[in-house]
Parts: sequence; C-alpha cells; structure tokens
Amino acid sequence: MASLPDRDPREIRAADRDRDQTSAILRNAVGDGRLTMDEFEERLAAVYTAKTYADLELLTGDLPDISRSTATPSSIDYDPDAPTSGVAVGIMSGFKRAGRWRAPRNFTALAFWGGGKIDLREAVFTGREMKIRAFAVMGGVEVVVPDDAEVFVTGLGFMGGFGHEASGVGRPGAPRIVVTGFAFWGGVEVKRKARKKKSR
Repeated sequence: MASLPDRDPREIRAADRDRDQTSAILRNAVGDGRLTMDEFEERLAAVYTAKTYADLELLTGDLPDISRSTATPSSIDYDPDAPTSGVAVGIMSGFKRAGRWRAPRNFTALAFWGGGKIDLREAVFTGREMKIRAFAVMGGVEVVVPDDAEVFVTGLGFMGGFGHEASGVGRPGAPRIVVTGFAFWGGVEVKRKARKKKSR
C-alpha cells in the first residue's frame, strides 16, 4: 500500500491564539521602530484574514521572534459567553458604563444634548476586538481605555472634536479597541488610563 505524502505543517489551519501571537509580534515591531504605522495596520488587517500558518509566516518572516521580547502580557479579562448590552443613549440626559461590566464586540453610543462615559478599564471583554461607534450631537461622549490596549480612532468631528490622541499599539494579549463615529457641535474624547487595581 502506497504511503501518503507528508503534509506540510505550514498548510495547517491557524487558530485564534496563533493570530494573537502574530499580532503581538507586529505590535513589538512597530514599538521598536521596525515597522511604520501604515505597515503595521496593513499587516494587522491581514492577520485576521489569515487561514494557515503559512499566511501568518508571510507577515512576520522579516521580524524577530516574540520569544526574545521582554514585554509584559496584558491581564485583560475575556469571556465570550458573557451577556451584555450593545447600546447606550443619552438624550437630554446622560449614561455611564463603568466598573465591572460586559463589553460587547460592538457597542453604539449616542449623546444628544447630553453626555456619556464608557470606561473599559475594569470591563470583561467578550472578544479580542471591540468596536465602539460613538455619536455626539450637541453633547459629549468620553471613552476611557486601558493604557495597555491597542487603540484605533477613526471618527470625525464637524464643528466639533473627535480625539485621536489615544491611538496606538498595546501589549501582547491586550484587546483591540476601534472607535469610530462623528461629533457634530459636540465632542468625543478617547483617553488612556491605567487599569484600577483589584481589591484583595
């Protein structure tokens, strides 16, 4: 009986943890100045569409292995089965999501003649990436992210402000937080703060 040809291990399907490790290598590379931000964003987008180990290797073949990095992994909590709500609205009033709460993969916030705050420092994330759509019309939305998170802000301000200062890379294992939307005669502020210490 003829033996089957050996299977190329690089053609094996990649798992989520493999994509997370590749993302961490890219974060380290941009932090060290080996990649530009544009190169980082392009490769990171490809990570989440990669199917096999070979696909992932193409993205990190010219970079040092993360095993030589001294970066401290993030200790963010994840729970994919956690129940949660994905909408917060403040119309001539306010809303607040803070403390120990379930942060969904997609969250929409609207402040109209009012204000709202989304604090993710103690949140339990239901996925590795969270997308926040924030809309401020004659009002304001404040988004507080953990200081070790990977953050991308793409929102726009029209006769208002949409802060992009918090955009940047994070530690290995930290969530990826994307903030988009718009501010009209209002403002959306995204800021990094250290996670609160857990009480013993």
